Amino acid sequence: MTAQAAAITVHPVRDKADLRAFLDVPFTVFRDDPAWIAPLYLERRDHLSRKSNPFFRHAEAELFVAFKGKEPVGRISAQINRLHLDRYGDATGQFGFLDAIDDAEVFAALTRAAGDWLKARGMTRMTGPMSFSINDETGLLIDGFDTPPRVMMGHARPWFATRLDALGFTKVKDVLAYDYNGRTPLPRAMQAMLDKAYASGDLEVRPLSKKNLARDLSIIIEIFNDAWSDNWGFVPMTPEEITALGNNLKMLVGEDYISIASWRGTPAAMAVTLPDINQWVKGLNGRLLPLGWVQVLWHLLARPPEAVRMPLMGVRRAFHGQPLGATLALAAIEAVRKAHLARGTEKAELSWILEDNWPMRHMLDVLGAKPYKTYRVYELAL
Repeated sequence: MTAQAAAITVHPVRDKADLRAFLDVPFTVFRDDPAWIAPLYLERRDHLSRKSNPFFRHAEAELFVAFKGKEPVGRISAQINRLHLDRYGDATGQFGFLDAIDDAEVFAALTRAAGDWLKARGMTRMTGPMSFSINDETGLLIDGFDTPPRVMMGHARPWFATRLDALGFTKVKDVLAYDYNGRTPLPRAMQAMLDKAYASGDLEVRPLSKKNLARDLSIIIEIFNDAWSDNWGFVPMTPEEITALGNNLKMLVGEDYISIASWRGTPAAMAVTLPDINQWVKGLNGRLLPLGWVQVLWHLLARPPEAVRMPLMGVRRAFHGQPLGATLALAAIEAVRKAHLARGTEKAELSWILEDNWPMRHMLDVLGAKPYKTYRVYELAL
């Protein structure tokens, strides 16, 4: 006589215990994965908070936890982003935060709960994972499982994609992460292109000014919202999200982590890099107390980061499709590359890059960067 298998149930997050179960799920899913780095509970709670995260000024979401008996074994979010709907009018919601043990029933129950929640609110399609928006962690890792995720990038187990495929989810778009060695010399033709632009007197590149942080953040986001506006899935960043970004940047980065390139006095391109704080919190098991904050502070103040990630880079659309646009992009990237090399940081991840953004991919190929992780955005008709 065999024992009856525990039933799979899915509950929406309603109280602190539910939230703790939601946050604990990855520790079960990834406990034997050496590439996974536990996120900080404090930071994840803040990201999920309807009071703290400016995403909720223009969106609504529900969090779900799957239980096998009493053990939390999976999680998912369902969200509706009004900025997405205003822009595309496609009755599409998103799912995110998908983590689960290798069990077909768990994946089916989670995605059904997210889909039912979206359908009840008039959505006819869901895409994801996005945790919460396309400007946060986007896509499911489908290639590159053997290396740790960089800051603000997701991780997964190989069975995640297998289970989604079996449930009828299909690919919408792949996005790529490129690995870049900052010591790779700039190709001669690119260096000549930059030298010519600087010699003209029309090109100026400067770092972020923390003294004028509000001004420079406004410039960066204005360039971002213009440069990325034709990209697949683009949703603009709001003033509240810009303020939150500024608060994070003040704490994490030096001024030369960010560059603004101007052409004939007008800001035209930017590049933003972040220290890979995942390496700083590795081994803390999600907790800053009792002494984890000492480790983070030591890395922040005493040592250069092992690696950085460039999550934002953009050139105004007026320069797209012409050599000057490539020059402006290169100038912004080169400024932060040199700054990081000077402090001893050689490794960088450039992410994410749309699979069909051929101009940018060509530039990265010429620079010697190599694609090493692929993330997939899925869709499912509801």
